Amino acid sequence: MQLLRASDDGFENIFSRVVRNRRESDRQVGRDVAAIINEVRERGDDALVDYTARFDNHGLRDDGDWQISADECHAAYGALDADLRDALEMAASRIRAYHEGQLPENRDYTDDIGMRLGARWNAVDAAGLYVPGGRAAYPSSLLMNAIPAKVAGVERLVVTTPTPKGEVNPLVLAAAHVAGVDEIWRVGGAQAVAALAYGTQRIGKVDVIAGPGNAWVAEAKRQLYGVVGIDMVAGPSEILVIADANNDPEWIAADLLSQAEHDPTSQSILITDSESLARQVEDAIDLALMKLPTAKTAKASWDAHGLIVIVDSLDQAPALSDRLAAEHVELMVDEPQVLFDRLRHAGSVFLGRHTPEAVGDYIAGPNHVLPTGRRARFASGLSVLDFMKRTSFIDASEAALAAIGPAAVRLAEAEGLPAHALSISTRLK
Repeated sequence: MQLLRASDDGFENIFSRVVRNRRESDRQVGRDVAAIINEVRERGDDALVDYTARFDNHGLRDDGDWQISADECHAAYGALDADLRDALEMAASRIRAYHEGQLPENRDYTDDIGMRLGARWNAVDAAGLYVPGGRAAYPSSLLMNAIPAKVAGVERLVVTTPTPKGEVNPLVLAAAHVAGVDEIWRVGGAQAVAALAYGTQRIGKVDVIAGPGNAWVAEAKRQLYGVVGIDMVAGPSEILVIADANNDPEWIAADLLSQAEHDPTSQSILITDSESLARQVEDAIDLALMKLPTAKTAKASWDAHGLIVIVDSLDQAPALSDRLAAEHVELMVDEPQVLFDRLRHAGSVFLGRHTPEAVGDYIAGPNHVLPTGRRARFASGLSVLDFMKRTSFIDASEAALAAIGPAAVRLAEAEGLPAHALSISTRLK
């Protein structure tokens, strides 16, 4: 962990290095993924059989080895403890309600020359969701990815998930039941992404792929963008906490570790105007790591990528925050709205001391699939729009074409495209 003071000489150089450090996959991952994609494209199911046996120690022989049925998902849902089932349903309900508010409206109007213009929104036909398996099995991510797709109107929703040694997380299956997933395939890794993009003998191709995964999954999505749509290229998790002196250091420590425990490459940053709070948070993190079951991962992340920045005034924090454009930004201050009004770049913002980032991961409603690696400068979190596309339309009457046609002909001639000009001028009288 680094501790920096904004007033120190050399702060700008060090902070700039932090901003530039994306902590993402190396070139070898890219080469490996390209080879896997090519194998799946050429060999289809045979390649999936080989990779699944090699990486997951699971044999794909008959239909039961390949797919998880709707009955299995329903049984997993029914077997949940009542309180866990209620929590899953509450999360799904809140996520659904929030995303229903994102549905766009069609547009249809006639302008002042009598030309009818507009746009119509439609869902993609099929969407694929990648769901991590094994230790990193997150039913919350399945809900966050599947529910917006269903709200958008996607008719075929396909999940791929690795099942190491054939093992499946029953909570993930229960979440699939709640979300209304149509197909679940027992394949994972870059090979699953390739199967969704190109299709195989068994798995039908999709139009959009969403969902989290490791470096190989993220790289496969990046390489296959254009063959299919993707939600985003996700990197390691990030959290930035902006806190004043009036905070419980144990709360701040827990918030920072909530992202550090994801992966050794995750990054947790605290910006504060209180030297005392900074020191107390350091101590609180050390104490928390002594008890945390995920301490090994969290400590590796905190040691390698953790950062505390002490500023003279929290007025400096918004500018530093915008440079980081972090996935998650917590505003743990007396008047969070004041700082929020000055922020431009963040995946999601959590206002006030009683709004930990973790509540957004599960149950608040907004999507927890968010841009990382400073991509919040130009990208947004997952929404129903990631599973929809807009088709514009034009309906010109003879009079409307007469009003604008000559100008279009002139522009086409200026661009050296005479057939364009002819297709318009031949209709003009």
